[in-house]
Amino acid sequence: MQKIILTGKIHTARLTSCELDYEGSMEIDIELLTAAGIMPYEKILVVNRSNGARLETYAIPGTAGSRVFCLNGPAAHHGKTGDIVTIMAFSVLTAEEAATCKPKVIVLNENNEIVLRKGSA
Repeated sequence: MQKIILTGKIHTARLTSCELDYEGSMEIDIELLTAAGIMPYEKILVVNRSNGARLETYAIPGTAGSRVFCLNGPAAHHGKTGDIVTIMAFSVLTAEEAATCKPKVIVLNENNEIVLRKGSA
């Protein structure tokens, strides 16, 4: 049996921009992706706390240290600069792996700086 388990999460990120005229996805500072255990181009679920929108896309690595969180393409309709979002990545694990999995979770402040690390982070 396999389970789909949360393995990486970025909590309370602030959108820095939304670019409609782009092919799609979400740009995220590579340092923050790495801290949360999310790989470049990995499928992600984005939940917008400011407006309730939920969308699936993939993570594009942004410039290290930029603290960028940019919704691109059609996803840009689901947020605006300053919105607070949570980004989650899930992995398919065996039941045995799932039983011991501790996702990497980072919590950000209003400047998209890490203020708390949880799980395996």
